[in-house]
Formats: sequence, structure tokens, C-alpha cells
Amino acid sequence: MDKLRAINIFRRVVELGSFTAASEDMKLSKAAISKNINELESFLQSPLINRTTRKLHITENGQRYYSHICTVLDELNNADRDIIESTDEPRGRLKVSAPISAGLLLVNPAICEFMNSYPDIQVELVMNDEYTDLIEKGFDVAIRGGGVQKSSSLRSRKLMNLDRVLCASPNYLTRMGIPTQVDELHAHNCIVYSLSSSPTDWTFHRDGNTETFSINKGSYTVDNGLASKQAALAGLGLVLTPRVFVEAELKAGSLISLLDAWQADRHALYAIYPYHKEPSKKVRSFIDFLVERFV
Repeated sequence: MDKLRAINIFRRVVELGSFTAASEDMKLSKAAISKNINELESFLQSPLINRTTRKLHITENGQRYYSHICTVLDELNNADRDIIESTDEPRGRLKVSAPISAGLLLVNPAICEFMNSYPDIQVELVMNDEYTDLIEKGFDVAIRGGGVQKSSSLRSRKLMNLDRVLCASPNYLTRMGIPTQVDELHAHNCIVYSLSSSPTDWTFHRDGNTETFSINKGSYTVDNGLASKQAALAGLGLVLTPRVFVEAELKAGSLISLLDAWQADRHALYAIYPYHKEPSKKVRSFIDFLVERFV
């Protein structure tokens, strides 16, 4: 048995949840996957995975073993990378995940600049508004809102604060009136961005006072920031959105900012990356570049 190969295979089976997925990911036959797992279980004299026709179940010993080998494999990869990259310029492939709106407006332009500065790095940018499991999908970095990571296998670094603005189209305000106080928002239809950390609670600050408005009229819920802007432009209601998404429309007058005396809660943008990617020179270079560009 090639033990290192076997434990790498076991790790991917656990992370991907099936022999078939691990087979496709590692470009090995299902028979080879099964053979390595069987040999590893024989060596350890303990079942690691219980197989049923529906799904895999990782045994208690399997979970303990997985925890141990992840640490060992990550440290081994880090040791290799530290030597390989010690004398080289950053190079290799970088797989990045970003939400669609921030990806188009902020991340993609930054990546284009980054690639001009680091010609030996090839970048694959995947834009998706849904949560992505970085480790399972093989991402090096994800750009996300939110802060502290619940998973001990992930690390985060703050890139920037996003100021948010409450706004609506002139035709909507002509029909429904212009709110001048937070409590007047209850009379208005609100466009809900479902992936926000607080989609139906909008918090505003002024002179040390804080008021939170809970949406009770929201006829349109959408999971994309640019789509929520389009809905506001169509006169569907009020939208609370990052200012960078609507700067051109505010300047042109096709959207009007509201409650300007109040400051909406800012949202922060973070670079999230797997713990074992931290020593990678290409990952460090990319995140350092984003921090310098956005701060």
C-alpha cells in the first residue's frame, strides 16, 4: 500500500462525500479508490467509512483519522510549497470565487490589474452568489461579505468597507412620497436582497442614535445586488445597496438617495482562504494586492 496516496484518497472521499466524486476529482477509477480505502482500513484494523446504497457514513474513528491526516497533509504541502516558492516569483494557477455583483464591479477589474503585475499566475474567476465550499470545490480564495469564519479550516482578511445607500427611482417617489425618517419606511415597498447578513432588517445611525427598520412590505426578493438595483430603477420600491453599485445612477438622477442624514450599516468585504493555503506565495501576493488596491 502507498500510504500517502491512500490517505490523500481517503481525505477527498470524506470532503466530496462519495467514491464517485473522488474518482472524478482525482482522475482514478472507482475500483482504485475503493482498493486504497480497503487497504487503509486493513492497515488501521478499523473501519473508516460505512458504505450503503444511498450514501457514505464516516465512522467515529474515520472522523478522528480525517482530522489528524488533514493537519499532516496540509503541513506537508506547506513544507513543499515553502521550498519550491522560496526562490521563485509567484506562479501557478489561482482559483477565485466571488459574488456576481462585487465580482463584476470590484474583483474582476482588480484581477486584471493583478495579472498584468504577475504574468506567471493564471487566474480562474468563478462568480456565483450562492455559498461555495472552498475546500470541496478547490478554491484558493473567495471574496465574500461577512467576517469571522465559523470553520477552523478557513482564514479571513478584510479588504474594504462598503458604504450603503438607501435609494429609489424618481417615479416611485412621485407615486409614494419621499421618506424623511426611518419610521416612515413602513409605508414603502422595499426590495429585499436575500443574501445580505440581515436582509429584512435595515439599521441606520445618526448622532449616536441607532434605529433598525424591519421590512413588512417587500414584494420583490432577489439574490443579486445588480438585479436589486434594476428593480429600483423600474420603480418597484426602495433598495439599500452598496453605494459603488449605484454611483452612476445617483449621479445621473435615475436613482435618488434617501435619509442622507443617516448612515446605514456598512458591509465589509473579506478575502477568505483555506488555512493550508496561507503560506502559498501566490495566495499571499493576490490578497496583499487586493488589500493595497481597496484600502
